[in-house]
Amino acid sequence: MEYGEEEPVSPTGQYMSSSVLNLITLAFLEFQVPIDDLQILDLIKDQFLPINPRFSSKMAEDESGLKKWKRVEVDLQEHVKIPKFPPSEFVYDEYLDEYVAEISMNPLSRTRPLWEIHVIKYKTSNAAATVIFKLHQALGDGYSLIGALLSTLKRADDPSLPLTFPSRQSSSKVNQNNAVNILKRATKVFSGIVDTVLDFGGFLVRGEDDPTPIRSGKQGVEFQQLEYTTLTFSLDQIRQVKDILKVTVNDLIMGIILYGIRVYMRGEKHESMKAAATAMLLFNTRSVEGGYNSVSEMLKRDSAMPWGNQITATHVNIPKLMAKTNSYSELEEFVLKIHESTQRKKNSSAIFLTGLFIDGVRKFKGSEAAARFIHSDIRKSSLVLSNLIGPMEQMALADHPVKGLYFTFSGAPLSLGMNVISYMGNLRVAIASEKGFIDQLKLKACVQEAFDTIFASLL
Repeated sequence: MEYGEEEPVSPTGQYMSSSVLNLITLAFLEFQVPIDDLQILDLIKDQFLPINPRFSSKMAEDESGLKKWKRVEVDLQEHVKIPKFPPSEFVYDEYLDEYVAEISMNPLSRTRPLWEIHVIKYKTSNAAATVIFKLHQALGDGYSLIGALLSTLKRADDPSLPLTFPSRQSSSKVNQNNAVNILKRATKVFSGIVDTVLDFGGFLVRGEDDPTPIRSGKQGVEFQQLEYTTLTFSLDQIRQVKDILKVTVNDLIMGIILYGIRVYMRGEKHESMKAAATAMLLFNTRSVEGGYNSVSEMLKRDSAMPWGNQITATHVNIPKLMAKTNSYSELEEFVLKIHESTQRKKNSSAIFLTGLFIDGVRKFKGSEAAARFIHSDIRKSSLVLSNLIGPMEQMALADHPVKGLYFTFSGAPLSLGMNVISYMGNLRVAIASEKGFIDQLKLKACVQEAFDTIFASLL
């Protein structure tokens, strides 16, 4: 695409950048060493901008109101921010937290490409330096954007070798024998039809979750300030537990997170342990078993794993707590309920019908109407959960080793969101919560305790 040339913004991209939705992805690279000598502007110009024409394009509307990507000259000084913090004898965690909370609230200017890079050259308890990529969701979903970042990084141990990614296989083996029982197949097809009808019907008539200690339910919650923190779990420990319970890694970590959330709710308001609450789960519709395709492959018209917003969502009821105190047996049952629920969702085609329904709203009522519907669906939920896989090996940017990697969001009409990514044998859980409403330290402790309990009890 040459300068001045225009490309239509995808329907999902239009939803994400409407008058009611303005969703932002924040991706964090934590460096093991100082980055004072990192030639960040040259790296952006030579490596980041060439990744995709959208990074050099602004969103514009034509005479008919159709949004398009229009190539423009990029002034890097407008996009790269290098803040200066007051001198301190200690690490700069508090300054960084305040800075992230501030930039998450500031909208990206529509007069230029929809991204910023913030270079934090100060030491925190987690890293010697931090680089934050602030990217509008209209540019692409988490898979596209994280894939773009990974394309600029190399393996720290040997840049000539490719990055590898953990397997997503379930611990339960799939029978590939041709003599698979026909009755079981027929039963699965029938149950899938029933699940589809029930799930899609439930989506159409779904009411709001109850107001709880994790859901304020207030109008305009997307404009409330968020605060951010992270938790780290061992991927090997997660795998050991999931093999014993015969569930997937995703279902196990989801069960641990949601159980910890329920315990937090009970501690803040006892009756909320049985309140109606749902988690919106975001799914990548691509087949990503082998990790990430190169960006050049994603940009091909016939790519099996294309660039863009290839995501869908479903809702899972958060199981209610029955006991007044934590117990391993309750936690195990909780995780198994989550596993059963997500497996049933996978057997349902409701998420595809939901996509068709929203696209129908767009065609007949316009993108703004579809965006309002999506906004309402998100706001009715108690939280959003998403996950991505990251490299097993340590990465480096221009010979500067990356110690940590995680991502989060801003702009969603929710009081709470969790984003999970794997990196170097760990799972990093990023928590975004409404400041002044959710006690983030207590919530974090409850999720950590849930993990410690199930790991210690099973092994």
